[in-house]
Amino acid sequence: MKPKEDGTQTMQTLADCLNKAVIDGYSENFKVATKGLTTEDEKSIYHPGDITITNFYRFEGYSDPQDNAILYLIETNDGKKGTLMDAYGVYAEAKVSNFIRQVEDIQKKSKS
Repeated sequence: MKPKEDGTQTMQTLADCLNKAVIDGYSENFKVATKGLTTEDEKSIYHPGDITITNFYRFEGYSDPQDNAILYLIETNDGKKGTLMDAYGVYAEAKVSNFIRQVEDIQKKSKS
């Protein structure tokens, strides 16, 4: 029996998206430093032209604006894959927002 399609979508949680990203090979935990995007161990530095944002997800808290977050899935020009998280809206971290605005290769994939 085929499930009823009523046009509604199941909302994914941040944890669901992070778990799927890790399964898909996005194992680096990126952060934005003064020099650019870096790996957690800060051994690699990337500039906006060095990365592709392959997908991103926004999460909105129902009752608290501090719960607003965005998760970016990132691939680097040297083959690293990982994630970068930030708040968005008034709570967004300025250096992350500024870096992301400079990235030209941002792709939003539709949910399948």
